[in-house]
Amino acid sequence: MRAFLASSIGVVCAAAFVLPTSTGALAGEPSVPGSTQSLPLVPLPSDERSTGEAGQGLLKRDVRPFSLVGVVWDDPDDELHGTVQVRTRATGTGIWSGWQSVETHNDAHAADPGTPERESGTVRGSTAPLWVGDSDAVEVRVRSEAPRAGAAVAPLPRGLRIELVDPGDDPPAGPAPAPGPVVPDTGTTSDTGTDTAGTVLTPEEAASSAVNADLATLGALEIPELSKEETDAAIETEAGAAKPYIGPRPRIVTRKGWGADEKLRERDFIYTKSVQAAFIHHTGTGNNYTCQQTPSVLRSIYRYHVVSSGWRDIGYNFAVDKCGNIYEGRAGGVAKPVMGAHTLGFNSNSMGIAVLGTYSSTTPPAAAVTGVARLTAWKLGLYGKDPRGKATLTSGGGNLYAKGTKVRLNVISGHRDGFSTECPGARLYGKLGTARTSAATYQGR
Repeated sequence: MRAFLASSIGVVCAAAFVLPTSTGALAGEPSVPGSTQSLPLVPLPSDERSTGEAGQGLLKRDVRPFSLVGVVWDDPDDELHGTVQVRTRATGTGIWSGWQSVETHNDAHAADPGTPERESGTVRGSTAPLWVGDSDAVEVRVRSEAPRAGAAVAPLPRGLRIELVDPGDDPPAGPAPAPGPVVPDTGTTSDTGTDTAGTVLTPEEAASSAVNADLATLGALEIPELSKEETDAAIETEAGAAKPYIGPRPRIVTRKGWGADEKLRERDFIYTKSVQAAFIHHTGTGNNYTCQQTPSVLRSIYRYHVVSSGWRDIGYNFAVDKCGNIYEGRAGGVAKPVMGAHTLGFNSNSMGIAVLGTYSSTTPPAAAVTGVARLTAWKLGLYGKDPRGKATLTSGGGNLYAKGTKVRLNVISGHRDGFSTECPGARLYGKLGTARTSAATYQGR
């Protein structure tokens, strides 16, 4: 798939901070790559499904270790009208979980219709992924909706498979890179680089890091936080004149910091023209994770989006965990208008921020809402947007607005504002007003 060339790189910042000590690989040791097991589902025995419903699944099966599950199928335009439930066995304990429901309506998180990513031929239908923690056995049941009286049973999509994702080990922690050589940003990955710890970066790692070279050093594990005054000074240095109302730059863990395998994604980066709005999501992965596990959760979602669902990269531009930590999502540069695949119909001129977890009936932690506010205050400020304001976007096609329709939306909107979906969950959606007000305050409005 062809992509637009990446934009030019600015001046390298001379400092980067160290991430908290990882419980994974030690410094200097390579992290273990993740893996995906893809198992076909089969018709369930009659005593394993309800009368009148079509059913497929997998009886209890010992498998290699995994931590995240999801179900995929052949045609991305098919919808799964029914339920998906899984049980898993905790690694080494022999203890099985209860049945857990997987969110089936995931088609709203996707590239826009007619775009190269959507039409690549690799995209599959998929449920939302579910984080289950370290597991070594699984049981699955997929059931169609019970038919109405006199109606035929709705068929399940063809080619149902359960995807079992192992995120691999956490990346080595520290030491933080110091100033070093920067790979020229050409939109390709033909050059390699070396961070100052002596680690040779792959061409893909170097390219992913180089697009943030005006914010951090090559191979940096995070982009350091700046004060409001430091942020304004940096913008004035780069642009020649300070822009009003830009929030202080928050600390952002880079893809290198959370251990993204850059060889999974497509090589080039795709950009849109601007960032006029932010769509807030929840990942639907459940809330049974710790903040120390966030890098593993992100690597699992990334692998599920690319390997299992056939996307070019992780769909979200950013992620925020329950502790308010902010993470770089889709590659291309955190300050740049990277085209994501998060809000079907409105991926142009927007960014997608995913709060890790499920917030339909659970209230999001205040720290997570603050993380959203701090990120939007900075990123939207770079593009002159008031978080309390409105933006006009043109629909690329969806179930709320036909393709070509100009829609006036909140600058900070929920996913459901652009597409008929439950996302970002009623409880998180109810906190967006707080995020807008706080973000405006951070901008100094």
